[in-house]
Amino acid sequence: MPTNKQRREAAQRHLQRQLERRAEQAKKRRRNLGLLLAALAVVVVAGVALLVTGVFGGDDPTDDLAAEPTTPAATSSAARTTNADGTVTCEYLPDESGNTNLTDVGTPPNPEATPTQGTATVLMSTNQGDVTLTLDRAQAPCAAASFVYLTEQGFYDGTPCHRLVDAETFGVLQCGDPTGTGSGGPSYKYAEEVTPDTTYPRGTVAMAKTAAPNSTGGQFFLTFVDTELPPEYTVVGTVDEAGLGVLDAVAAGGVQGAEGPGDGAPNIPVTIEDASVVG
Repeated sequence: MPTNKQRREAAQRHLQRQLERRAEQAKKRRRNLGLLLAALAVVVVAGVALLVTGVFGGDDPTDDLAAEPTTPAATSSAARTTNADGTVTCEYLPDESGNTNLTDVGTPPNPEATPTQGTATVLMSTNQGDVTLTLDRAQAPCAAASFVYLTEQGFYDGTPCHRLVDAETFGVLQCGDPTGTGSGGPSYKYAEEVTPDTTYPRGTVAMAKTAAPNSTGGQFFLTFVDTELPPEYTVVGTVDEAGLGVLDAVAAGGVQGAEGPGDGAPNIPVTIEDASVVG
């Protein structure tokens, strides 16, 4: 029969083993929790990256907008060359991506002498109300010339605004695709006109693009909140107050299939019934 001393020693060993097991279990729980938090962090970061870079895919259905961002300086310098008279030379190059959703409308005339002064006013009559855009030729002469040309060609008439993003620091309505698929555009593309200081406050009109440089086409987006984006999308103008009211009403309607902030087709359909250059 064990002595009292032996029983105490056995009890101490049993207690020690229990403490060791509990410590090992706690260690495993901490390790598993750390792995779970790390995985969640990756998912969150990836989701934010896809939202920020994926919203403004331009005219290529094979866009991978989560790719490495383009360099603003490179795209800006490639956009145009300045002539002695103050005009600029723009390059509108054929889109040879094989995208079957492109529409051949030719290219803007006289690209070798694109004006850099003044503004152009585009009135977009939509089924939700009028939206007036003021295009800045000095800030983005090639984009302004292209936008005016496409408007005059009737490119935007009868086209849907296919995408709404509604978040606290990311609010845009994307338009300009005649197919409504997100991959349509004109049969040409051109370089971005941006600087490292380019920003996207409420009321901005900016051009969509793919992840590749020199890939701006006909799609554009209108911001209804101060929107945080990298300086990679050409700011071509501003939206008037009445147009902002239309955007606010559409945003208030929400996104199809989304509970809370989302990204997709707007619940309130928006169609550009007619677009015209009025000034």
